[in-house]
Amino acid sequence: MTLPSIFSNDPTGAELVRFAEQTADRLVHNGLTRAQIRNIFTEVRKIETMWDASQTDESGQVDALRRLNMLKPKLDYQTARAEQVRLLRDVLTQAIDEVNRAGDPKERNRRFQRFMDLFEAILAYHRSKGGKN
Repeated sequence: MTLPSIFSNDPTGAELVRFAEQTADRLVHNGLTRAQIRNIFTEVRKIETMWDASQTDESGQVDALRRLNMLKPKLDYQTARAEQVRLLRDVLTQAIDEVNRAGDPKERNRRFQRFMDLFEAILAYHRSKGGKN
């Protein structure tokens, strides 16, 4: 299944979980370390905090979305420093694009939650599959 269909046609999350597991397998095989993935995840958690706080203020969601989009150049920078980040950058960049495709704030919230679910699942599988420190 592709990311666009996971974001729009995967109500149970089963395909998201399969995709995350396959991605984590490849990340472990490519040598992505827990520290590398954690650095990115830390920033994503900060964005999630902003996003959650913005639920009562639509302009706050715009700020959180801006910070989410700014994650793309940070991912490019991390990839330039360590090639092992490339696959994670590709997946997260495409997932960010899916959040941006939402037509209204409610759909954007749903897609952002899928983004978080996806990243959390990748992180969990990376750890369980023996991603190095």
